[in-house]
Amino acid sequence: MAIKVQETLLCSGRSVCRWLGLNRSTLRYTPKPVPDKTKLLEAEIVKMSKRYPCFGYRKITRKLVEEGWPVGKKLVQRVRCEEGLQVPAPKPRKRRQGLSTGLPQQAQHRNHVWAWDFVSDYTVRGGKLRVFNLIDEFTKECHCIHSDRAIKATDVLTVLQEAIEEHGAPEYIRSDNGPEFIATAIQEWLQGNGIKTIYIDPGCPWQNGYVESFNDKFRGECLNRELIYTLSESRVIFADYQHLHNYERPHRSLGLLTPKAYAKQLTSLSHQPIWLRSGYALPLPDRRPTATTRNHQ
Repeated sequence: MAIKVQETLLCSGRSVCRWLGLNRSTLRYTPKPVPDKTKLLEAEIVKMSKRYPCFGYRKITRKLVEEGWPVGKKLVQRVRCEEGLQVPAPKPRKRRQGLSTGLPQQAQHRNHVWAWDFVSDYTVRGGKLRVFNLIDEFTKECHCIHSDRAIKATDVLTVLQEAIEEHGAPEYIRSDNGPEFIATAIQEWLQGNGIKTIYIDPGCPWQNGYVESFNDKFRGECLNRELIYTLSESRVIFADYQHLHNYERPHRSLGLLTPKAYAKQLTSLSHQPIWLRSGYALPLPDRRPTATTRNHQ
């Protein structure tokens, strides 16, 4: 640039350096020619980098040293940077999330909040086994344990409809962001039937703790203790465990009652007069004197 200004204005180099703020030694500097050996080495670095586009500069350096090239990793890194041959950093995969139509809720009564999730396992013969669990967070009842080789969103919707016909519809359903739960068909059906969805944050299973706790008990008390050979056998075993969970297994969170016993207690309590329920006292008789009593006095 300084030389071009000097040739255009026909002035001295001292004046050009003064105007541009350069040192005169910089203006007089001539770059040293690159040795042929260095040119060959740089060409080999570019060639090796194009041959292995997924290798970083350390691996490329290792390959060049194995072929007998005296090269260091700093040179390889510089040449690759100048040629734009760096391996791009992996981009985090953006997972699809469901749209929650309700705020996070803690179950306050029966059929307030349901939760569902999947458990995966294998049969003794190596066949894939996928299990769909559906529970009531308040009473801890297990409404469904459905097993199949693969479960699609339409299968989830069919099982949910059967559970609603038997137990009534919930107000909310809590789940993770699995593709079966965030499918458009399920979201539209739930919205059409007035059921709100609560999707947990990705990578936060503790936000769906009730069904995760059930999955842990289900795996420890059923899957890890049974030898399952076929799909039909798994359905019989899971039906037995569902009966055990609902009618025989006490829960400490329910005061060591079974889920069905606790639900029955809630039903009987709801049919009692309000003053007979827990927390209410019997109404006391009115002892204020009436008009007849005052006349006798």
